[in-house]
Amino acid sequence: MFRRREPVPFAFVAEADRFRGNVAPPPRERASFGQLAGRSLLGLTILAGLVGSLVLGMPALSTDTHTPAQQSQASQGR
Repeated sequence: MFRRREPVPFAFVAEADRFRGNVAPPPRERASFGQLAGRSLLGLTILAGLVGSLVLGMPALSTDTHTPAQQSQASQGR
């Protein structure tokens, strides 16, 4: 099998991590009023959906212990 005799220089990989170019990225554009309003409206819609599902789902998740007692009282009254 072919074997390399000289060591492979990996120094360039270490130097590449430290390299800092003199080219700065362009500044970010500021979001317009419409974009900010849309983002906040989307966030409020998602939040309202989560709260609504929690409000509607809590009665289904709760254990109802009062129902058997009311049924037994109705059956005893007959």
